[in-house]
This record gives sequence, C-alpha cells and structure tokens, in this order.
Amino acid sequence: MSSVYKASLTAATIKAKARELGADLVGIAAGAALNENPPNRANPRRPMDITEFDADRVIVLAKRASSGATRLSAWNDRHKLYNDELVLSQLEEASLDLVYWLEDLGYPALIVPVHHVDPTRYQGGPERHDANLLSADHAAVEAGLGTLGLNQQLLTPEFGPRVHLSVVMTSLEVEVDRRMETALCPGPSCGRCLKSCPGDTVRHWDRDWVACDRFRSPFGFHHLSDYMISVVREDDKDKQIMMLRSRESADLFASVLRGGGIITGCRRCGEVCPVGDDYERSLKQWVDEIPEVTPEKQQRLESMVTAEENGDRPAVYAEQARWIGRLD
Repeated sequence: MSSVYKASLTAATIKAKARELGADLVGIAAGAALNENPPNRANPRRPMDITEFDADRVIVLAKRASSGATRLSAWNDRHKLYNDELVLSQLEEASLDLVYWLEDLGYPALIVPVHHVDPTRYQGGPERHDANLLSADHAAVEAGLGTLGLNQQLLTPEFGPRVHLSVVMTSLEVEVDRRMETALCPGPSCGRCLKSCPGDTVRHWDRDWVACDRFRSPFGFHHLSDYMISVVREDDKDKQIMMLRSRESADLFASVLRGGGIITGCRRCGEVCPVGDDYERSLKQWVDEIPEVTPEKQQRLESMVTAEENGDRPAVYAEQARWIGRLD
C-alpha cells in the first residue's frame, strides 16, 4: 500500500484508542525483539512465523479480571469461568475494533488468538502440552506491561496476574515500550502461587504445563475426548444413554456453547498473588488465606528458598531471565 494512503500515527494515539475500546493496559513491542528472543528456541513461535507482512509491531491489550469473580472460592466455579469468558469476549471485540481502526488509517493488522493452538501440530495425546501460536505473556513483557513470576505467569504492577490478554500485530513505525528489567515476583520467598495450586503444578521458576492444562481448561478437548471414549466403551446401552444425558454431558455442552471451562479455567495462583495495586485495595481480605497449602508444598518451597540463598537457580531460570527480570 502506498504511503500516501497512510495516516500519521503515534504509539500514544494507538494506546489511547485501545483504552477507549475497553483495554485497561496497552503496550507495544518490537516484532524483531520477539523474533530474536523466542521463549522456547526448540519451538520458537515468533511473529515472523505467523506473517511476513504485519509483524513489525506487536500490540498487547490487557483487561483486568473482575474482583467479584476473583473472590469466588472454588477454582472451577461456573460463574467464575463464564465471567472470565465474557471478559475475553469483550477483549477480543476491542482487538477486532482496533484492527479495523488501524486498517481504516492504512495499516493492515491481525489478531493472534492467544488461547488457540496450531491444530496441525496436535500429536493426538493428552501427555503433551500444546503451546499457543504466540506466547502472549512473553509478548506482554516485551511490551513493557510486566514480568513473569515463579510459575512463568505474567505479573503487572496494576493488577498482578489478574489480567486477560489479546495480541494485535501490524507493521507501522511507532515507538515501542521498554521491557521492565526488575522482577515484580519475589520468587519462592513468597510462593503463594505454589501453595494455592490445586494441581500442584508450580515448579522452581517453571510449571508442569501438562498437569496445569487439565485445570486451565477443565472442560477442554482432552476432557471431551476422554468422556466420549468412556461413552463409546460402555457396553450397557441404557447406561450409555444415561451418560449422554448426564450432568457431565450438560456441562460439556455448556462449555462448548460459550467457551467457559475451555478457553477459561483455573486461575487460582493469580487470585492469591500479592503483586498488583488491586490486591490490597480489593482482594486481600477475601483471598489471603490459602487452604490448599500442605506440608509437602511448604517443604518444597523451603528447599527452593535455600537454593536461592545459595545462588542455585534451575536452568529454566537462566532461559527465562529476560522475562522474569532481575532479582534483587
């Protein structure tokens, strides 16, 4: 497209438009930085792998999770799942509106679905973690929105990890945001994410992603396929019919209909994280107690603290240090 058709835009103008459309936080990263620093070099998932045309800038939009949904105690509460799905829907609409706004001004753009995986890479089994097309958390760090925590979850100064993300890519020459260099997460000395995790998936600056997937998407494809297999294998036809008419079938149908429990799921670690201005203001008195803590979790945390004091951090920390930030 000839430059004569392109309006003059600044980063501030783009951010103001994104906020007008409903985003709470907005950051802009250089596509080149994400291309040169993929979070997993064995499976890079770079902007350049998605498009060669519109990947010069990666705009990350964040919408806070509602405090009311956060204060619901059960990690898989249906109201919580649906509230989060509605937040994601609003964020996707804002992203699409931003795309068309940019294109009206002469800059083609596209949304990268942050909760979708590449189906061509699916290996046909639940023992694998299928990564997203682009890591929105890492893109958000590159866009100056925050840093990664002990479980490799994005933390922001305003809302801690209690945000949903969307990514818009476009090619235009605007200023990018600076990456935060100091970690927001204190690490194992806090460890509230590890203590609260219902699946016990938090590791030392890492996460058991396969185990976590079962909680992050409790009614997702793995659960659906497992349930359908159990129906097919049931020899008693009457029981088979009752299984198809069961509460579990109804829950799966509701999830497929709206996405609650598929694209949304457990965020218990985010609910109890003390990082974020909103924690003291809106959440602490409701979520400060962590009933999920066990002696085994506490012992593992203490081992991590001892390792940190001795300067002994796992290899994964070195791999993710760019996004975790400097630990004081």
